[in-house]
Amino acid sequence: MSAVTLAELAAGPHAVVEPSERARRQEQLQRAEATFDPLPVDVNVARAYGRVYAHVVAAGRKPRGRRTLDLLIAATALAAGLPLYTRNAADFSELAGLLEIVAI
Repeated sequence: MSAVTLAELAAGPHAVVEPSERARRQEQLQRAEATFDPLPVDVNVARAYGRVYAHVVAAGRKPRGRRTLDLLIAATALAAGLPLYTRNAADFSELAGLLEIVAI
C-alpha cells in the first residue's frame, strides 16, 4: 500500500457528515493502518512519477488534479516493482505497458 493511499483513507472520515459513514470509514482506515506498512513517496517514486506522467501525456490524457494522487500511487507500484491493484483498472489503461494493472 502506498502512503498516498493511506492519506486518502485518512481523509475519508472527514469527507462525510453522516456519523455511521464516518465511523465506517474510520474503521477502514484503522484496519489498513494495522494491516499494511505503507510504501513511502521517496526519490524512487518521484523518478517513477516522471515515467508515469510521460505515459499519460503520450496517451492524450491530463495528469492533473485529483488524478495526480492516483498517478502517485501508480508510481509507487512502479518504483517498488509491484503490480497496481485497483478497483478502477480503466483509469490506468494508458499505463498497461509500463506496469501490471490488476483489477480487484
